[in-house]
Amino acid sequence: MKIFSKKYTILGITLIVSSFVLMSFYPIDGYESTGITRLLRLQRIQQDSTQKLDLPIGAQLPLNCINLQLTSVEDSITTILKEDEEFSAKIKQVVPSGNYSVTVLDMSDPNNLKYAAHKESLGYQPGSVGKLTVITALFTQLHNICPQSWEARKALLKNKKVRAGDWALYDHHTIPDYDIENDRQVKRKVKADDVFTLYEWADHMMSVSNNGAATVVWREALLMAAFGDEYEYITEEDANEYFKNTPRKELTLLANSIVNDPLRKLGITKDEWRLGSFFTSGANKYVGDIGGSIGTPVGLMKYLVQLEQGKVVDSSSSLEIKRLMYMTDRRIRYAYAQEIRDAAVYFKSGSLYSCDRSNGKSCGEYAGNVYNYMNSVAIIEHPNGKKYMVCLMTNVLRKNSAWDHMVLASKIDQVINPKKKETSS
Repeated sequence: MKIFSKKYTILGITLIVSSFVLMSFYPIDGYESTGITRLLRLQRIQQDSTQKLDLPIGAQLPLNCINLQLTSVEDSITTILKEDEEFSAKIKQVVPSGNYSVTVLDMSDPNNLKYAAHKESLGYQPGSVGKLTVITALFTQLHNICPQSWEARKALLKNKKVRAGDWALYDHHTIPDYDIENDRQVKRKVKADDVFTLYEWADHMMSVSNNGAATVVWREALLMAAFGDEYEYITEEDANEYFKNTPRKELTLLANSIVNDPLRKLGITKDEWRLGSFFTSGANKYVGDIGGSIGTPVGLMKYLVQLEQGKVVDSSSSLEIKRLMYMTDRRIRYAYAQEIRDAAVYFKSGSLYSCDRSNGKSCGEYAGNVYNYMNSVAIIEHPNGKKYMVCLMTNVLRKNSAWDHMVLASKIDQVINPKKKETSS
């Protein structure tokens, strides 16, 4: 039943399966508004006195406690990212030598922001941190379709179902598959026949960093750009015809434009952050690559600051992206630090490594000897009001940097949120 005009139609609601996964996002009470069914499972566990919801206290905030922190700050990004010499010196003291690049913004007091930077313009392969550009492309295109109605955009996310197809292949990351009626879950790889809502695909991309899901979300943003108001009504056959009949070069240019143009609008240059290729080989059948992918701590920080200002698309989109970054399960890498256990953590991590075993140098999983990128972006909000953002990018060869990221997280937190030392009487 259509209760809006054609442009703002709300489709019938279909529940799509999901699961309680090892690294998940979005507030637990968000099931009703999103239809992301793994949140329903979390709610069931939370409400069942015979089960324990084994989550850090910082992972249990409700929707109404997640807010943008810098909406009152009207300063330009250039003004905000002006180094505070004293604060920057303290941060640099805890950063290891070598290929470590980091930016930190203490936003505990919006009227007295403190910024620190170390090798902030050095470029790294961003890995899965680049998925933030894809989620931004999605919300940009939703705004273009329904500029006057946030509720219409939410309805499209919640109700539009799309099939993975061969675009989503192949990826070693699993996704959750939860049977609501039988309360059973499995973790498995994405299949071409998988059908989920846009919200579910976005959640798979952000929560378990599934590459196939990221490609599907990027593809759908591309289709939104191509079909505009008609996107809601197109079928899979319509989409296939479009990809079949549109020149590959045209598709490649459009795909590249929709993920990178929103960054340029935020004042992030192509050398500070860009995305050049899809996350799965299946997409290469339809689109090509342009320019490679790169990220810098300063480019990522420009994004996070303007997200908190409500300037990434608009304030509603910025808040929703932040919710999709909210961790509601096991924390890893930078986010694993015990000092931030009670804090709310909004997080995206990415890694990419390469091994050459012919050179005789040690090499292993997440310990590449050719390159070994590990990147983390995190927004930390402590209950005591201490709040800050970190963008960390590293390329330390032959070593899994997850532990080092965690140790550095502890040290940065101690700079901003020092613990009182206990004294004996």
